[in-house]
Amino acid sequence: MVTTSDPADWRTANRANWDERVPIHVAGRFYDVPSFVAGGDTLQDFELTEVGGVGGKSLLHLQCHIGLDTLSWARRGATVTGLDFSAPAVEVAGDLAARIGAGTARFVTADVYDAVEALDGRAFDIVYTGRGALCWLPDVNRWARTVAALVAPGGFLYLAEYHPVADVLAEDGRTVEDDYFRRSPMVFDEPGTYADPDAATTANLTYEWRHGVGDVVSALTAAGLRLEFLHEHDGGHFRLPDGRGVPLVYSLRATKPEGTTKAG
Repeated sequence: MVTTSDPADWRTANRANWDERVPIHVAGRFYDVPSFVAGGDTLQDFELTEVGGVGGKSLLHLQCHIGLDTLSWARRGATVTGLDFSAPAVEVAGDLAARIGAGTARFVTADVYDAVEALDGRAFDIVYTGRGALCWLPDVNRWARTVAALVAPGGFLYLAEYHPVADVLAEDGRTVEDDYFRRSPMVFDEPGTYADPDAATTANLTYEWRHGVGDVVSALTAAGLRLEFLHEHDGGHFRLPDGRGVPLVYSLRATKPEGTTKAG
């Protein structure tokens, strides 16, 4: 971790980092794009259970990257829109939609904070955000207000996210090595990617933020959404050895009451 870079440049640095990694992710084993095109699925069992049936519903996936989760929902009957700030990622997502025959899928290049304007004020039955998204955003309250504006009355946000408790542990899964309550930007200058640590990369500077579970829930309720549940899970793509007893993922569902005309 480095501490000398100007956080005012966070968006530019993060976008460059993600843009460079798109072709690495498309070509690598982690995302296994050929298997997905052949009919594979990227959603976790608990996500399918907690979201429920999506047939005939409109679903917006914020920070969708190359669109595999988005298109997994499309295969289950949702009319999907994916949004991401990386133009190369959005281009790949659109190509994948065409390859699998998801003709109604739409992908939009925009920063998540600009989503309401980028989507012309449209509201959705379901707003979905998958694992590894919130850490890239400095202001969780602004995110929550954006989400609330995008959820249609009677609809809901579904969030599945890596648990911030696991984020402060060392690799042994036991030792606390960082401060759970740290809210200042964490600045990294690291090559490679979680999908391929040995990949040759040049855009290596990133800014990330830690958002406590309480911060996220409080932001959503302040924005006018009503929490239905908050669940903690033991895994996802990454797992600690058995018996550690530490939640690695949490999920929540928050509804927008019928009759609501605006967020907040």
